[in-house]
Formats: sequence, structure tokens, C-alpha cells
Amino acid sequence: MYDLSNCYRDGIGVKKNYNKAFELAKQSAEGGHLNGINKLGICYECGIGTNIDNQKACELFQKSADLGNKFAQYNLALMYENGKGITKDIDKAIYWYEKSAKQGHQNAQKRYFALKFLKYKKRKNHTLAQYFVGDCYQTGYGTIKNEKLALKYYEKAANKNLTHGQLQIGYFYEIGFGIKKDLKKAFYWYEKAANNGNLKAMYDLSNCYRDGIGVKKNYNKAFELAKQSAEGGHLNGINKLGICYECGIGTNIDNQKACELFQKSADLGNKFAQYNLALMYENGKGITKDIDKAIYWYEKSAKQGHQNAQKRYFALKL
Repeated sequence: MYDLSNCYRDGIGVKKNYNKAFELAKQSAEGGHLNGINKLGICYECGIGTNIDNQKACELFQKSADLGNKFAQYNLALMYENGKGITKDIDKAIYWYEKSAKQGHQNAQKRYFALKFLKYKKRKNHTLAQYFVGDCYQTGYGTIKNEKLALKYYEKAANKNLTHGQLQIGYFYEIGFGIKKDLKKAFYWYEKAANNGNLKAMYDLSNCYRDGIGVKKNYNKAFELAKQSAEGGHLNGINKLGICYECGIGTNIDNQKACELFQKSADLGNKFAQYNLALMYENGKGITKDIDKAIYWYEKSAKQGHQNAQKRYFALKL
């Protein structure tokens, strides 16, 4: 339906018919096809087979973008940047450009780079600018990837106590990205960022204590750091705290509490929590066994690329 809509819109193998293009886009969208939802938004934005309705277009872009569609994320960012059908908000535009850019959308990468650079230039925040340049070298946004230059600029930002720079240096040392792998240095930088209040660093540091990455294993500290990250609202931290309760890492086993935490993170879109919650439903662990709900959450997680969720979803659907 989505492809046929394109055919009627562009005259591919058939005479152009915008009304049919709109109707097919609508059918595809109503069936839950993410590109179809995005295409229906474009129809409303551009008046293809229907009246122009930028507010409705934004709602559709938002729906598809929330579910991970990079084209809708880019279109939503454009609407925020230009205040079209929605209140102009450059920060939200940057947020959605980044989401789309991370999935390889080249125009999103260009707009993300341009807006971030202008934002920091306007604020004269040189520390954030240094971090952003590092990010561009790491990801290849607007430039050629260069891990060593990325590290150089992260270090500049980190030495001025920017936690995001400290966090990235820890990551580089942990995986040996552009530098020799050094788990003790990774731990050092994660701890530095965590002590400065970075929630992601608390989550990473929790992993270090749990798995003995650059430090001796300490399950109590792993639990406390997961708890701090979760209390700050970090989605992976909430999920990790659920795992601690499920597995008794630094605390007593409490499967009901684990389910509550998985549910909280899953509702906010975390694919790992969605998978864990599905497991709990499938096995009746800490919650009443419910295969239909297990399938529901496996599917949610699977659509975000979680491979084990994909396997369990198809296994239960058969």
C-alpha cells in the first residue's frame, strides 16, 4: 500500500492520482506501517490528495518518529525548526535531527551539525563546542570520522569538567576506540563523570562493579549506582535496577519489584526493559503469567532491533 501510494503520487507505472496516493497512504498508516504513517504526514503537510493540515502532519510525524522511523524523525525536526504546525523549538529540532542522524539520515546529520554549531557559537560555550566537535569526529557528522581527534576534543571538554566528555573518554578506553584498551582508565573516567552527577556514567559504573571492569567486583556498589541512575530517570538505569532485584545483585531478590521497574522503563520505550518484562510475563515470574502480554512486549522490543526479542516473538506467535 505504501509503495503503491508512491506510484500514484509520482506516476510510477500509472497516471498520477493524488487522491489514490492519499487513500493508500492512509490505509498503510492505519495498518501501523511506519513509513506509511510518515507518508500520510507528508500528504497532510503538502496537500497531496487532501487539504493541508500541518498540525495533523506533525502528529503523524511524531507517532512514527516515536517508534523509531528515521524519515519521520527528520520531518518532525524540520517542523520544530521552522515552527510549522507546531511551536518553534530549536532544542527539540536538534533532538530529532540527532535521532535521525544516528540512523544514517544524511540530511539530518547536516542539519544537526549546523544547528548544534550555531547554538554553541551563539552561547559562546567553548567547552560544549569542544565536546560537540569530538562528537562530530566520532560519528562522522559533517566531517570524516577520526577517533583520535574525537578523543582529543573530548579530553579538552573533560578537563574542563564536562561530564559528557569524561563519559566518552571512559567509553573509548573501555572498548579501545582510537586508543589502547585500558579498563582501569575506563573505570577512572566513568567514576569521575558519575561523581559529577552524570546518570549514564552511574549506569556504566554499576556495570563495572558488577562485572569487574577495571575494578574488583562489588555487587553492593553495583546496586547502589544502579539505584542512583534509576532515581535520576535514566531508562537503562531503571532497567538495570530491575535486573538487580530479579537476580539478587547487591540486594534481596524481589521479582515483583523487578517487574515494576521493567514496566516503568518499558513504558518509556526501553527495548531491554520491554524484553525483560516480556520474559517475566512468559514465565510468570513476579507477575501473573500472560502469554499475550509477553508477545506484546516482545514485539515492542523486537521492532527496536532486540534480536532475542525477535526470536521469542516469532516462537510464541507460531
